[in-house]
Amino acid sequence: MKTETTIQGLSASLNPARTARKIIGFVPTMGNLHEGHLNLVREARKICDVVVVSIFVNPIQFGPNEDFDNYPRTLENDQHLLAEVGCDIVFAPTVEQMYGNKPRLTNISVGEITNDLCGLQRPGHFDGVAVVVTKLFNIVQPNYAFFGQKDYQQLAVIRQFVRDLNIPLEVIGVPITRAEDGLALSSRNGYLSAENRAIAPTIYKTLQAAEAELHAGTKLADVLANINATLTAAGFVVDYVEVRTTELQKVEEFDQDVVLFVAAKLGATRLIDNLQVKYTAV
Repeated sequence: MKTETTIQGLSASLNPARTARKIIGFVPTMGNLHEGHLNLVREARKICDVVVVSIFVNPIQFGPNEDFDNYPRTLENDQHLLAEVGCDIVFAPTVEQMYGNKPRLTNISVGEITNDLCGLQRPGHFDGVAVVVTKLFNIVQPNYAFFGQKDYQQLAVIRQFVRDLNIPLEVIGVPITRAEDGLALSSRNGYLSAENRAIAPTIYKTLQAAEAELHAGTKLADVLANINATLTAAGFVVDYVEVRTTELQKVEEFDQDVVLFVAAKLGATRLIDNLQVKYTAV
């Protein structure tokens, strides 16, 4: 496994694969890797000849009160984990390598689907994601890019601008990787105290209960209210509990496949989760 820190170095490492028309898979990450990230690499390995993983903590997707400076940088351990699951090339650029020394005058904004959910809570976040992911796509030029469904809104945003900008690759969403107790794996889970870590799986259990309620015929508004009440009683400070279609459109009734979304703080740690619910006529 190679590690490249410059765009030129990565291009040189990928040129033989491109010349041979091999299938290139790409997994963008911010490092501090866990089993969810490694599963993305495993999925890429199944269908790709060469797998590239980027490790880059992107400053422009962090808000002014967020944890960019304190975000864990664990490159050495990440490299070890990636080697074990079959990554071929790690791309670990500096901020200067990605953004240069001159002011950035170009932005990428995806409308509508970034106006609520985490987009409402984190203004500018998805613009930062769209810019860095577009830059990485241009640098790596993969055939496939792999993203986890835990960040469902992010996945939808990326699919949207890939379609809108005719970026020649296929975006593949990979199901959420969960701990044995159901908690969605996230780098932020490491911020939880032992007490809060024991409470955190309540999010997924509550979403599962909501799915059962929907299939039993409970009104959508009542289901959302029940999620909110359950999480609040467990000690969460709820940012939002929402339901959307699989395309992130608002929905008033459970008459099609939907996605339940939760974002909530437990102590100082903000957790997100979602659950896709298939529609079946009651």
